[in-house]
Amino acid sequence: MSEPILCHNSKPMKHKASAPPPAAVRTLLRHFRRQRPLRGGSLLITIFGDAIAPRGGAVTLGSLIRLAAPFGLTERLVRTSVARLASDGWLAARRRGRRSEYRLTRGGAERFAEATRRIYAAQPHGWIGSWTLVLLAPPTRRPRELRRELRWLGFGQLTPVLFAHPACTRRRAARWLQALPGGRDALLLPLGSGGAGVDRELASRGWDLGLQARRYLRFIARFAPVAAALTGRAVAPQTAFLVRTLLIHEYRKIHLTDPQLPPALLPADWAGRAAYRLCRALYARTFSAAESHLSASARRLNRPLPPANGAARGRFRDRA
Repeated sequence: MSEPILCHNSKPMKHKASAPPPAAVRTLLRHFRRQRPLRGGSLLITIFGDAIAPRGGAVTLGSLIRLAAPFGLTERLVRTSVARLASDGWLAARRRGRRSEYRLTRGGAERFAEATRRIYAAQPHGWIGSWTLVLLAPPTRRPRELRRELRWLGFGQLTPVLFAHPACTRRRAARWLQALPGGRDALLLPLGSGGAGVDRELASRGWDLGLQARRYLRFIARFAPVAAALTGRAVAPQTAFLVRTLLIHEYRKIHLTDPQLPPALLPADWAGRAAYRLCRALYARTFSAAESHLSASARRLNRPLPPANGAARGRFRDRA
C-alpha cells in the first residue's frame, strides 16, 4: 500500500503558486529529465548530501517524493531508489504507522562527510613538493574494488598496481586504506618531487586532465546562462531549490573525479578554477531561497527539519 504524502497534521501541504522558472532553468531541467536511464538514486544522494544532511540528516519518504517530483522522478522511482540506498547501507528507515523516515547510516554519514569536504572545500594554493604512493602488493584482496575506491578518493593510477596523490598526507591515506576493502594489504610509500617537468609528467600519466577540462567546460556552458538569468531578480524558492540541486548534482560528478592537483601541476588556464567560481556564485545566489523551499516541503516524522547548520552556510566561502 502506498504511503500517503502528508504532513504531521495529516493535511496535504499547500504551496503558493509561483511564476514559472526562467527559460534557462527550464532548459536545464529538460536536459536532466531527458537522461536515460534517469538515475533516481544518484539525484537522491545529491539531495541528501546537499540539503538533508545539514538539516539533521533525516527526512520522511513523503518529503523526498515531493522534493524529487519536479525533476521528473515518479513516486515509484523514488521508493525503489530509497529502498536500494537502504539495501546498500546508505540509509536506515524508521516507521510510524504507514509513514516512514529515512536517515543516513553511520557509514553513509562518513562517506557524505568525506565527499562534502572535497566538493565545497578550498583547492590547494601551494604544494610542498611530495607525493604519497599506494602500492597494491600481492596478495591484495578485491583489487578491482580497491582501485575504484582509490580513484574516487583522487588518486591517479600510474600502473595497474601503483597509485599517486600529491595532496593527500600519508596519515590521511593510511586512515582511508584502513576503511577500504583490501586496503590493509596495500603499501604506502613517500616520494619527493623530481622537478617541475617530472612532476607534471607524473600528473599527466595519472590523470586525464584533458578530459577533466572538457567536463568542466561543459558544466560552465550549461550553468552560465542560468547564472545570467537569475542575476538581478528575485528567485522563487522552488526554482532556487531546482537550480541549487542540479548545480551540485552536476558539479559533484565532475569534481569528485578531480584529484585537486596543486596549481604547479596544472595548466595556467585550468577550467576547474572558472567552474569553481561559477558554482560558488550560483550556490550563494540560490542558497537561502532553496532553504525556504525545504522548510515548506520537507519534514521529519514528528517535527519540522531543523535549520541548516553553520557548515552548510559557510560552503564555498573559504577562498577568493
